[in-house]
Amino acid sequence: MAAQSKEPQDALGQVYGARTADELSAAYAKWAADYDRDTLASGYCLPFQALAWVSRHVPKGPDPILDAGCGTGLSGPCLRALGYDRIEGLDFSEDMLRLAGSRGVYDVLRRATLGEDLPWSDDHFAAFLSTGVFTEGHAPASSLFELCRITRPGGIAVFTVRDKIFRSGGFADIIDDLGNRGVWRKREQSTPFRAFALDEPEVLVTTHVFEVLA
Repeated sequence: MAAQSKEPQDALGQVYGARTADELSAAYAKWAADYDRDTLASGYCLPFQALAWVSRHVPKGPDPILDAGCGTGLSGPCLRALGYDRIEGLDFSEDMLRLAGSRGVYDVLRRATLGEDLPWSDDHFAAFLSTGVFTEGHAPASSLFELCRITRPGGIAVFTVRDKIFRSGGFADIIDDLGNRGVWRKREQSTPFRAFALDEPEVLVTTHVFEVLA
């Protein structure tokens, strides 16, 4: 039993310990097949918890929602069950995208890297959701500029940020900058909460909700 419980922690450690994009991609490629089972066994709840803010702030309509950093697509079926009929996703890992595609709920899945130019036109989405992506060694705070660009005015941004990188990773500064420039305005911010209900009690995140203005 000890060896079984250690394996998910080792995989998570390799993900958090990645220092380059190639290392991170290799870590997820190795973990992809067991990712859902391992993380859910540890009580990983972010892909489901964040949907509470989506359902509270994002009206249902014809425009698509982006699952930014969708991974294996855990949020997709729940978004569809809540009545969001057009869902698109991006992830930098082809292995994870294949698993997301097997869920049969994403209209479009694209390989793309947060922090780089994204392959969508301005104002394409009614909202974007990003959970568990703004954490150690993952997508930079600068990703928010492109995510706002592809979200239409009046659209909603829902994303989580790990507490320990909120300031050191530049999220506080970029969030303020986007607000000061009139790109968005705050709708809601949660208190810090655990990303894992069972393991990793030190992993705390905060959910941020903004309305995109321009």
